[in-house]
Amino acid sequence: MKNSVMIKGNKYGIVVVLDSELDFEELKSDIAEKFKDSAKFFNKAEMALSFEGRELTNEEQREILDIISENSELRVVCIVDNDKEREEMFKKSLEQKLMELSTNTGQFYKGNLRSGQVLEVETSIIIIGDVKPGARVVSKGNVIIIGSLKGTVFAGATGNENSFVVALDMSPMQIRIGDIIARSPDKPLKEEKKEAKIAFMENGNIYIEPISKEVMNDISL
Repeated sequence: MKNSVMIKGNKYGIVVVLDSELDFEELKSDIAEKFKDSAKFFNKAEMALSFEGRELTNEEQREILDIISENSELRVVCIVDNDKEREEMFKKSLEQKLMELSTNTGQFYKGNLRSGQVLEVETSIIIIGDVKPGARVVSKGNVIIIGSLKGTVFAGATGNENSFVVALDMSPMQIRIGDIIARSPDKPLKEEKKEAKIAFMENGNIYIEPISKEVMNDISL
């Protein structure tokens, strides 16, 4: 598969970067393999999706969405066009869709959580926004933050040690998964490159790592 298919997180969901030269039939096979490998990570998340690197016809997009559906439980709520002139229109459409989903399923929260605010949910939660210092999120499942995490997150609140936390900018005050707690150091670390990271528990410890295929494959979800 090499790097013919890559998945990146962005402000609104995920970006699927496709090789521009590879034969489309071969590319479809690589897409199936990529999403099959990533299925445990995405679980039953509902996200927006956009494509980069290759011009696709509407029919090709539909074929790819079918492949994603067949090889994972990820639900694509809409496709976001990367054309800057149309970005605002698609952004508004996405926000409206996410608001509908949050009302119907409780799986989405749109907006920033500020100091003193607490968000508690019975299921996994996708937060479209930032978790500021002093804010707290408690979930019985996973927590995915399409933004920065600088507050406190408690995932797997009923003791589920297989839960995980994802953030596009991971700088938490504290992360708790099941009964294990990881705190930020007293002295700030040297500023690191901002990138999507995942926090998960393994052998009684919480690890925070950049998101990669290898990390996702090693996590028991």
